[in-house]
Amino acid sequence: MTDFSLLAVAASAAGASSHLDPVKLFMDADIVVQVVMGGLVLASIWVWTILLSFGFRLGGLRRRGEAYEADFWKSRDIDGFQAERGVGKNAELPVVKVVTAALGEWRRSATGKIDREGARQRLAGAMDSVVAAESEKLADRLNFLATVGSVAPFVGLFGTVWGIMNSFFQIGQQQNSSLAVVAPGISEALFATAIGLFAAIPAVIGYNRFSHAVNMFEAGLQRFADRFHGSLSRELDGL
Repeated sequence: MTDFSLLAVAASAAGASSHLDPVKLFMDADIVVQVVMGGLVLASIWVWTILLSFGFRLGGLRRRGEAYEADFWKSRDIDGFQAERGVGKNAELPVVKVVTAALGEWRRSATGKIDREGARQRLAGAMDSVVAAESEKLADRLNFLATVGSVAPFVGLFGTVWGIMNSFFQIGQQQNSSLAVVAPGISEALFATAIGLFAAIPAVIGYNRFSHAVNMFEAGLQRFADRFHGSLSRELDGL
């Protein structure tokens, strides 16, 4: 090898990047692979937005709900307490909506001739309906996490397969199967799968974690409804 060739190899080695450059991989990729990568990046951003916002929202609902419940059971005048504490921002609390539904049904059932058993069933139905509706509303955004967790790896795999196909096409066009020809295309293709996994893994973990948290929140809300139903049932016995 001549001195000139040695200098060229040394210069090439010095100029080569010592680590992967995600931006360069994206810019050098085929347009189809770029679309796949872009979609997965947007999905990943939206996943993290949901994870953060849902975590703050659920934590806030839990803290405010627990404070409301603690004061609720200490109150001697439920109507007065609800008129004072069940307004404004608190009106959107699930536990406040349970109390509002129960009191509304109580007022309708406690007028005229009282059917105690029917009133108990209507009270239970009104509160159970609110518990189910609030739980469904809270868990609604988690569907996107489940979708990304199950679909993103396959979308990334599609980008990888397309990129590898393009690499083999380049081999045929250039009549050269050296590693220098194949490696860049394969790297770009595999990067699509990596982005798919980057979007899917937190989505799956977040979905499982928050689904459990929603179930626990629903169970706590149902316990409150059952306890309040018991209190109203005792009131009915005294009428």
